[in-house]
Amino acid sequence: MTIESILNYINVYGYVVIFICLFFGIVGIPAPEESLLFLIGVLCGKHKLSLDLCMIASMLGVFTGMLSAYACGKYMGYPFIKRFGKYVGITEERWEKAVAFYSKNVMKTIMFGFYLPGLRQISPYFAGITKIPFRKFGLLSLFGAILWTIPVMSAGFFAGKIFYINPAYIPFAGIVSFLLFLTYVWFRKRKRTRLTS
Repeated sequence: MTIESILNYINVYGYVVIFICLFFGIVGIPAPEESLLFLIGVLCGKHKLSLDLCMIASMLGVFTGMLSAYACGKYMGYPFIKRFGKYVGITEERWEKAVAFYSKNVMKTIMFGFYLPGLRQISPYFAGITKIPFRKFGLLSLFGAILWTIPVMSAGFFAGKIFYINPAYIPFAGIVSFLLFLTYVWFRKRKRTRLTS
């Protein structure tokens, strides 16, 4: 998708396009959410989009996606995930990893799981299935949505003002940041293993 086509969709349908893309990205339909948020920030930095409206649409899309996935998990349960999860990238292996990670620290997982593709899609389903109280989940999701959308979009906003960024390369920035995060996690795990042995 080119920058012109994104702008065209927003011009035709309004900022609801951003809401829809992020909503479905959280619910589980594969989408490069970080890249989209960063690109939106770049476009805001170049005064092609309204930063305020983009932030509102983004946070609402993410937050509503979290609540919808939570409701699916709570009212349809694990059989629903097992049957239909494969169509949105929730494999058995991903599910088991998420359960192990989630069980250790529920609060951190909901709030900071947004930074891990895959976990941010599985986390709300698991919260619903394990009957985490709705108010607690809602508050943590809201804070998590704010702590994820604003920094990523702001990074794009300021980077777009300082540097020329070719939109065609933005998806690679998302991949690089994810690989850096995985490297960091790997080094921490390796360090812990050395300390315990």
